[in-house]
This record gives sequence, structure tokens and C-alpha cells, in this order.
Amino acid sequence: MDRVAAERVEESSHGPHWLGFLADASDLLAGTLDPDMVPAIIAQIVVPRLATWCAVYTSASDSGPLRLVYLWHADEARIDGLREQLDGLDVSEPDDRVTSLLHLPDSQVLAVPLTARGRGLGLMCLGRPDRFPDEVIQFADDIGRRAALAMDNARLYAQQAAANRALQRSLLPPNEPEVPGLDYGVIYEPAGEANEVGGDFYDLFKAGDDSWRFAIGDVCGTGPEAAAVTGLARHTLRLLAREGYGIAAVLGRLNQAILEEGERARFLTLLHGDITPVASGLEVRLVSAGHPEALRLRPNGKVEGVTTPQSLLGVFHEVLFEADTVHLDHGDVLLAVTDGVTERRNGGRLLDDNGGLARMLGECAGLSARAVAERIRRGVAEFATEPSADDLAIVVLRAR
Repeated sequence: MDRVAAERVEESSHGPHWLGFLADASDLLAGTLDPDMVPAIIAQIVVPRLATWCAVYTSASDSGPLRLVYLWHADEARIDGLREQLDGLDVSEPDDRVTSLLHLPDSQVLAVPLTARGRGLGLMCLGRPDRFPDEVIQFADDIGRRAALAMDNARLYAQQAAANRALQRSLLPPNEPEVPGLDYGVIYEPAGEANEVGGDFYDLFKAGDDSWRFAIGDVCGTGPEAAAVTGLARHTLRLLAREGYGIAAVLGRLNQAILEEGERARFLTLLHGDITPVASGLEVRLVSAGHPEALRLRPNGKVEGVTTPQSLLGVFHEVLFEADTVHLDHGDVLLAVTDGVTERRNGGRLLDDNGGLARMLGECAGLSARAVAERIRRGVAEFATEPSADDLAIVVLRAR
């Protein structure tokens, strides 16, 4: 098997097909942003065209020891035996950036350092039963450079995605309180790439001895700038609530705070309300600042809008907000969503065209708050075949 593989290496390392092979290799390496997949792709590229087998070593940190993360042989039956042989191979010099020749009992080994942006990432070891021609060594060096760059790009992408997931979690409520007489359900689903922070958010928190507040909002855009406005909004709502400001006054002050951000400011739609348990259910006061209309569902299936549209935040300096008062009898449901729900698109149609969201909510009579939220989420997903391009947030409040 080794001799056949070696002959294929000799045949494939000459002629006009080689440039095409390099181009294909570059496309394969550039096509993944999963750090765990890159070593496997490296091995599949070079075996059997450059070598009979390939072992890829990486380190967990710049100064950490190298460890074998992927091994491939043209004869799969020999992988386990090769792994035992490699245990005795000295690959303890991760900072050596010079391609070198090593030896195993039945193989010559070409050790190609994987270096990108001046940093050693690991080692690619190629093995074959006979000597490596000079041109194959040159090709291996070329593949090694491309592979290292792909590996570094994938690592950077994964680190950025992890950082943004942590940032996204920090913008959501740290806990969800128990509210007397309230059954609630919330769903939040960011859209887009893993390295984007979504602009939608929600909150539910205790504001006083006998009152609680909730919010659901949508910041224009995504990324760090949107996250900054999201953080400003959530912390402002909580801080002013603790200082005793009513919900209308809170939105007025938040509007000013956003405008004071200057060029960093982003438009924000927000539905903010307070909840007070009463003997007959829940007393809810609401302010809708440019946000999709909140809907109330009665136990008999009747649905009606309950908020008055007012100016969105971060646009006008002189804005006065007024609160709507809504009573939720036992069994009534209040639904608040972001435009990732109402503007879910299927061709030329939007989900909320001709009251589509109200009809969907009307089918949820008798369900728990969590079940209502899940039913709306499923309806959004099923409305179109393609994945949603917008963030989605759903808050359901139900008087027990």
C-alpha cells in the first residue's frame, strides 16, 4: 500500500494539475471556521497526494506542549499502529519554524511548522516510505502556510464568537423573579452569524414591594454599537425604577440618555410596563415607544391591541410619553414581541399582514404562558422555509 501511495504522490506532484490542486486546497481550508475541522481537512488534502500519512499537532496555548489532534493514513487499517509509533516521535519544539526531516522505522517524516502571523500554531507531519523530493517539500511548505492561516482564522473567529456569546448573555436578565399571580414565558433567539451580537432584548425585574417591571426592546442594527445601547437601556430601566420613577418618566430619561451618546446613538423601539397584582388579576401599565403593538388574549379567544403608538427612542429631544393601563383578568394573556416576529417575511408577505399575529394568538386560548410563547415561536419558524434574518424576542404575561 505504501509503494502505491508513493507512486501516486510522484504522479500528482508534477504537471499542470498542481496549481488547480493548490487552489482547491485553499478553497477547502478557507471554507471552514471550525477550529476542530481544520486539522482533518489538512490531512485529507495531503494524503495521498503528498504523503502516505499525515499527523497534525497543535498546542492549547502559545507555550504549551504539542499534542496529536488528527491522524490519517492512506491505509486506514494502519492508523492504530502508526499512532503507537508516533508516541516515540520527538515533536517537542513548537517554536521551530524550519521544515525538517525526522525518521520512523518504516517512514521518512517531513515536519512542517504551522506558523501564521508570526505565531507557531502546531506541526504538520507527513510520512512516506521513501525520500521526499525537493518539489514535494516545497509544496508541503506551501500547504503548511495556507493551513496555518486557516487554522488561525478559525481560532480567531471562535474566540470572537465566544466573546460575543458572553456579551449577549450579559445583556439578558441575570434571573427571572417570581411574581404573585403571574405566569410568564419568554423566548429570545438571536439571528445572524455567531460573531454578531443581536439588538433585541427583554427584561423582567422587581421594582418595589408590590410591583414588578418588564421590557422588550429592539435596537437598530447589531454588533458592539447595538450592544452598548442595549446595555444602556436595560441598566437605565432598572436604576430609575429603583429610584421610584414611573414608566413614562423612565422612557423620557432613557431617550435623553441615548441622544447624549451622540454618533454612537442607535434608534430603539421599546415596550416598557409595570405589573401590580390585584385581587381580580393583574394591573399593567404600558408605554410603547415605536414598538410593535402589544396584544391581549381573552380566554374566549378574542384578541385586541392594548397600546398607543408613541415615538421611538433616540430620535427626538422633546418627547412626552404617556402610559396605557390594561387590566388582565384571571386567564387573560398579554403578548409582546419584537419585529423579528411581526416582520417575518415569506416572499412579499409579512407574518403580521392583515392581523396575522393576532390570528395566531387567538389560537392559543387556554394555554400556559410558556406554551403561548412556544406556539408563536413555532409559527414564526413555519411561516417561511428560509432561516430568519432578524433577532426574535417574545414575552408572554398571563394572569393566573
